[in-house]
Amino acid sequence: MTMTYVGIDVSKDRLDVHVSPAGEAWTVGRDAEGLEALVARLGVSAPLCIGLEATGGYETVVAAALGAAGLPVAVINPAQIRHFARALGKRAKTDPIDAAVIARFVEATRPPPRALADTETRALADLVARRRQIIAMMVSERQRLRRATLLPLRKSIERLLAALQKELSDLERTIDEAVRGSPLWRDQEALLTSIPGVGPTTARTLLAELPELGQLGRRQISALAGVAPWTRQSGQWRGKAMIGGGRPTVRSALFMAALVASRYNPVLQALYQRLIASGKPKKVALIALARRLLTFANAILRSKSPWLAA
Repeated sequence: MTMTYVGIDVSKDRLDVHVSPAGEAWTVGRDAEGLEALVARLGVSAPLCIGLEATGGYETVVAAALGAAGLPVAVINPAQIRHFARALGKRAKTDPIDAAVIARFVEATRPPPRALADTETRALADLVARRRQIIAMMVSERQRLRRATLLPLRKSIERLLAALQKELSDLERTIDEAVRGSPLWRDQEALLTSIPGVGPTTARTLLAELPELGQLGRRQISALAGVAPWTRQSGQWRGKAMIGGGRPTVRSALFMAALVASRYNPVLQALYQRLIASGKPKKVALIALARRLLTFANAILRSKSPWLAA
C-alpha cells in the first residue's frame, strides 16, 4: 500500500485537502456534512499522518472529527509551515497551495500524531486563556489610570477596572469549580502545588495547556513547553544556546513560578545560587529553574507522589 500524507488548510468556511505524493486535491465545507465526507474519504486511503495548521481555533473541530474516527492527526505550528514554504521557494500563497505545502511538510518531517485533549480540558484551557486576557486588560487600564489627570477620565477607568475585577473574580470561581468538580484535576492540582513555588494558577495553566504532562519524557516535555535550549553553532563558531517555540503561555507560567521557587524552594534556591555564583545571568538561571520545575512536575504526575525535598 502506498504511504500517503495529507495536508489540510483550514479556513473559516472550508477545508482545502491535499494528498501527497499522489497530488490528489479537493475542497469540502467546514461543516458537519463536509467533515463527514472528509472522514469517509480519508478513512479509505488510511494516511500515515494528517497535518493541520493551528489557526486560532478553527482547526479544533476538524482535528476532533478526524481523531474521533481514529485517524492520525498532527496540529502544526504555522511558523514551521511558513519556513518550510520559503525553503521550497514557494512565493505564491493560496489555500490549495498551503494545503500542498502542509502535506509535503508532513511527508518530510513525519510529526508524531498526538492525542487530542478531551472536551473538559479544552474548556478549562479556554477559561484559563480568558483569565489571562482579562488580566492583560486590567494591566493596560491601570497604566492609563496612572497617566490620567482629568477627573472624568479617571472615573471612567476606575469603573472599567471595577467591572473587570468582578469579571475576573467570577471567572476564577468558575475555574475553581471546574477543577474541584473533577476528581482527576483535583488530585493533580494537589500534586503540582505540593512543589514549593507552584501555586494554583500555575498548576491550572499546566493542567489546561499542557495535558501531556506526566506522559512524556523530560526532554520531550521541555521541548513541548519551549524551555529546552537549542544549540547554535557552525564550524568553529559557537553561539549562545537559546529557547524558543513550544507553548508561550506555559513557558510564561513556569518562569513566574521559577521566580517564586528561587526564593522559597530550598532545592531550586540552592541551584539558582550555584548558577549565579558560576557567572550565569539571572534570566538564564531562572530559565534553568523553570526547566527543572517542569521536570519535577512531570515526574510527580507520572508517579502520583507529592513533592519530597531531598
